[in-house]
Amino acid sequence: MSCSSSSGSDEDDEGFDSYRKGGYHAVRIGDQFAGGRYIAQRKLGWGQFSTVWLAYDTRTSTYVALKIQKSALQFAQAAIHEIELLQAAADGDPENTKCVVRLIDDFKHAGPNGQHLCMVLEFLGDSLLRLIKYNRYKGMELGKVREICQCILTGLDYMHRELGMIHSDLKPENILLCSTIDLAKDPIRSGLTPILEKPEVNQNGTATMNLIEKKLKRRAKRAAAKISGRRVSIVGLSETPTKTKRNLDGIDMRCKVVDFGNACWADNKFAEEIQTRQYRAPEVILQSGYSFSVDMWSFACTAFELATGDMLFAPKDGNGYGEDEDHLALMMELLGKMPRKIAIGGARSKDYFDRHGDLKRIRRLKYWPLDRLLIDKYKLPEAEAREFADFLCPIMDFSPEKRPTAQQCLQHPWLNLTTQNNENDIEGQMSNLQVEG
Repeated sequence: MSCSSSSGSDEDDEGFDSYRKGGYHAVRIGDQFAGGRYIAQRKLGWGQFSTVWLAYDTRTSTYVALKIQKSALQFAQAAIHEIELLQAAADGDPENTKCVVRLIDDFKHAGPNGQHLCMVLEFLGDSLLRLIKYNRYKGMELGKVREICQCILTGLDYMHRELGMIHSDLKPENILLCSTIDLAKDPIRSGLTPILEKPEVNQNGTATMNLIEKKLKRRAKRAAAKISGRRVSIVGLSETPTKTKRNLDGIDMRCKVVDFGNACWADNKFAEEIQTRQYRAPEVILQSGYSFSVDMWSFACTAFELATGDMLFAPKDGNGYGEDEDHLALMMELLGKMPRKIAIGGARSKDYFDRHGDLKRIRRLKYWPLDRLLIDKYKLPEAEAREFADFLCPIMDFSPEKRPTAQQCLQHPWLNLTTQNNENDIEGQMSNLQVEG
């Protein structure tokens, strides 16, 4: 989660338990930071390591996102690492055109729970996850998907080729639109008057009751989610319910890659298990080593989700097999059998594959190639489905070294179907955005 107008979960809250020594810093509207330069306006979201607040920068008279890290040592170290990566990204992009969130400032803030590292980031809009939800989990028209993909790939190309950086947690939640879906909620474009003094505090306990109610609802949902039946193959995915698709025409689709809390330098990796489950590449599951191409796999999963409203892979554990094996099975049902050399080449391959390269516990696979899935389930016209599948399938090659780079993807015919007649490239558009802001 990062500098969004809608970061974090719609239903969850961070709760009170983590507001203690080593935990979150309790922020109130009107609180001042960095010697009074930044004034808290409202909470934007939260994550396991931090909370994020809309703040007003009194020096530049602009709104920013203030990310306040938990104070315990491990969280402080994580923040130092993230600041290092974000600073490198900012230093290499003085014009702010590379589709990566911009770090403006960082400082330490002392509070009752300890000393908190704080990051000041440019204010951005809603996440792509929020956009997918706003569109009622219906697929977007491919022209809009192209616009978003071009921005994501611009950011990945910059990170990979120029910075030598792997994001390692690319997903719709970690890509933010440059503006809000509802312009009235954008403090910059709506002309919001900043809060410069602390308002009176309402102490009637309503917030406490709302938190308790949310926790109870969350527990009920988790209990319901644990009730599972037989394994669902990629063929057995339920039909998408009929819903009215929203009109997205007025929404600016320019976006940026955010949340570098799990990012690393390609030559200095510090974790074997990376990526959020549904966007995880096969080489990460098998522990056969990884590089920039893991981000490309996550990108392909994200592009599919934008076009259909559904996650490409949603593995579950079942009778006698776990999530990892189901995940590998879903991949093969979509992409074909994994080459034996790759299947048995990882440190964890023996947990899932026999010596022939067949899954140990899931023996019967039901194949449904991507182009047919797009046509049969999502009702895309055949020509559009095949063009889109031709773009995505190479990015999901089981051999990481065979996947195209972000730079190569930017030259792909599918991505350039509508951009050939565009006078401005994406960097020019992002540059214009800075002028508008």
